[in-house]
Amino acid sequence: MGNPDSKTPAPTADAPATETDDLGLDREFFLILARAPVLALIWLAAGAAAHQFWAALSPTGGLNAGPLVVLCFGMVLAAFIDGWALKVPNWVTFPLILSGWMQGALHDFGVPIDAGTGGFLMSVGCTAVGFLLLFPMLAIGGVGVGDVKMQMGFGAWVGAYFGSGATTAAVGQADLHALMVVFWGFAYGALVGGAFGLIIIFIRRQWGANAQMYREIGGDLVRFASGNAAEAAKRAEERRKKWVKLPYGIPLCVGFLLFLGQKLILEG
Repeated sequence: MGNPDSKTPAPTADAPATETDDLGLDREFFLILARAPVLALIWLAAGAAAHQFWAALSPTGGLNAGPLVVLCFGMVLAAFIDGWALKVPNWVTFPLILSGWMQGALHDFGVPIDAGTGGFLMSVGCTAVGFLLLFPMLAIGGVGVGDVKMQMGFGAWVGAYFGSGATTAAVGQADLHALMVVFWGFAYGALVGGAFGLIIIFIRRQWGANAQMYREIGGDLVRFASGNAAEAAKRAEERRKKWVKLPYGIPLCVGFLLFLGQKLILEG
């Protein structure tokens, strides 16, 4: 048994004390949550300003895509950080999600902040769909949590802007339902991500190892679909130690931009 009079040594310079509360919670995370509403208001104001600026440039009417420009900037910012640090930070994703919900709520109350028609429920619904589309890959370690939150932010804004598609249909554009935009933006991102993966495979030229890796990923997806998510996650965690990390935020961003560009510019 230990000496009851002994004392725990104070932290030294070589072993600094960690700054957590009694529950072991990450204080930095809660600081980000506390700042998120302020940052969300900034994103919201940027969307409204972009709407007014677009209207001034196009006085004859037509689709006002000012808020979508702000959304694309947010996606590019998240992708750039992901490519640099292999992580999409919460101070980008949380405010994007929250500001999208704010837009939807303002639309419900008839506040003319922009040309969007989607309400709060549509914004939240598209946020949830964005999460669900990437959840299987998250569960097997194929993408990071930040990538999922990035797509959720995209869904929040898309839901508030497009709604049921009435805005785009009214100005002669393709009838873009918000849920369709979220799904096809994700699909385009998956195609771009697959292309990025093929490029990496050709650069590394480790054909056998890569083929084995894809077989294992496919097997884990089957395990996840059959209800054995815990085993799939465990195997994926071991596999992550030896694979080359791809900042998936980049193909997600490129996919979103390609889809929006195709529908709103090429087909508009």
